[in-house]
Amino acid sequence: MHNRTTTSEVDKEKAKAAATKPASFGEDINLEDYVSSAEELPYESDLSQLPPQTKEQMTQVGVVLDGSRQRSGTIIQMDHSVIHSLAQQEGIEVMSTNQALAKHDWLSDYWWQAVAVDADKYTAHVELHQGDGYFIRALPGSKTIYPVQACLYLAKNKLAQNVHNIIIAEENSELHIITGCATSVREEPGLHLGVSEFYVKKGAKIIFTMIHSWTPNIAVRPRSGIIVEEDGLFLSNYVIMKPVKSLQMYPVARCVGKNATVRFNSILVTPPGSTMDVGSKVFLNAEGARTEIISRVITTGGNIIARGYIEGSAPEVKGHLECRGLILQGEGLIHAIPELRGNLAGIDLSHEAAVGKIAEEEVEYLMARGLTRTEATATIIRGFLRVDIEGLPPQLNVELQRAVEASEQDLM
Repeated sequence: MHNRTTTSEVDKEKAKAAATKPASFGEDINLEDYVSSAEELPYESDLSQLPPQTKEQMTQVGVVLDGSRQRSGTIIQMDHSVIHSLAQQEGIEVMSTNQALAKHDWLSDYWWQAVAVDADKYTAHVELHQGDGYFIRALPGSKTIYPVQACLYLAKNKLAQNVHNIIIAEENSELHIITGCATSVREEPGLHLGVSEFYVKKGAKIIFTMIHSWTPNIAVRPRSGIIVEEDGLFLSNYVIMKPVKSLQMYPVARCVGKNATVRFNSILVTPPGSTMDVGSKVFLNAEGARTEIISRVITTGGNIIARGYIEGSAPEVKGHLECRGLILQGEGLIHAIPELRGNLAGIDLSHEAAVGKIAEEEVEYLMARGLTRTEATATIIRGFLRVDIEGLPPQLNVELQRAVEASEQDLM
């Protein structure tokens, strides 16, 4: 077992060496434009006492604030402070990562294993300016009855919010998580740096649904890594349909056990002034591993780069990558970058990408059946954004569709 003190010293040295290392893709952010410290915020046992505007922003990203309805646990971090954490089901652990490190000596074995501390200057910054994050774990054989919810909220102006999350599904367990990221309504800039490490053990399952709602002056740099063991499943759903200044994310999943499965589903909408560089990368390193990467992207004037990478290095692996984009109006840009790499015979990898506009004949067809042009366009967009996600629990599917429907009016 690792000694946390020794490991931390090694991590910090690596982070110091990478402190100026830019990301390998996308726009570079000047970290000196942001502050790293924030005051400690008080614990909130009753979330109904939060300010009305804060509650409204959290509710928009799927957070249930009554503390009891249809959630197996809740954790909320505001700036650098975890202001609320509660597990409501036996066999499920929900707490801050700092609490978890103090409680579990073995947790250091997972620290910076799925994401490299020296990947770039953003991961280095999270290590060198430690804040907090959430720790969610399902014990062996435990299965969430309702989703666990997590919320990361940015309140302080010009803050670089540092978050380090660890999520573990032990053998034959199931974790359903819905996480909402949001910020206070304002015009001031801010930066969210979120490191998330997922560990899916043998026969386990993690279904992770993210709904993000930022503001036009916020930059976002998530860094996620996933390790999936034999017969494990990791299913990620990501929705962002609100303005953001700059988003850059490229989660990396490694299937290291036989018949491991990874699926990424993304719904991205970019308005004028927003830039999104979003993708997923999967390494199929074990026999029979499977992956599917599906994205639906719409621009109403912003820029989207949709990336996807699948690499097969073991017998009988299978992967499919699909990106479909719509340019609705303005000078928006969609750039799809699908990549496949096969390292041996007998693998099955495929991709398809299509970018275009709404076909006039489809609009006219619906108008001929009584819809107005606006109604016809909205119907086509709604169908385009609908992604059938195999294995998604009904409650999470409702949350996902609610987030999409709530943003339809903004698109029009």
